Amino acid sequence: MLKTYRGSCHCQAVQFEADLDLSQPSYRCNCSICRRTRFWPAVAREGGFRLLRGESELTLYRFNTGKNHHHFCRHCGVRPFGVGNDTPIGKMYGINLGCLEGVSEAELAAIPVVYVNGMHDASGPPPEVTAHL
Repeated sequence: MLKTYRGSCHCQAVQFEADLDLSQPSYRCNCSICRRTRFWPAVAREGGFRLLRGESELTLYRFNTGKNHHHFCRHCGVRPFGVGNDTPIGKMYGINLGCLEGVSEAELAAIPVVYVNGMHDASGPPPEVTAHL
């Protein structure tokens, strides 16, 4: 069931709302950027994300095809969300679960995780080793 969550970067310069169903899978990926930033997103569909504050405080990073937009706070360095522009569900927002307010440790631990082998081929089988993700 969709619920609206508020979230922010560490320094609060960037604040947002996202409509998420935390009973649905989240994602852990071993690609070069997700592995380095320890990004753990849940998916918000287009229209289910609202940037409330801090657009000018974000730094945009794109690599490889440039289709995905990786947003970081230029002050604290936290990656609160990313935007997938060419996905099977169309435009979507990857919301960093660690940036959500009011979600307990027990609730975070209960969120299902799908492991993605972005290092080799995201459409293939999951990575053999996932404990570090």
